[in-house]
Amino acid sequence: MIILLFPLFFIALAVLSTIFWILTLIDCAVNEPSEGNDKIVWIIIIFFAHALGALIYRFARRPERIRLYGK
Repeated sequence: MIILLFPLFFIALAVLSTIFWILTLIDCAVNEPSEGNDKIVWIIIIFFAHALGALIYRFARRPERIRLYGK
């Protein structure tokens, strides 16, 4: 029984990670202000670093963006 749950856990983790990545990429593309190259740099970081890039953006840049621009 545990042998069947172990792969399902990692499949669910991969699916949730990909959904989080896509939502963060969309959030950055839609809401990040286009000042200089910030938007493009963040999109590239999120795209190529996948879940790690999404986490960095979500916890490092997003709160600052919301504080500065309100969106």
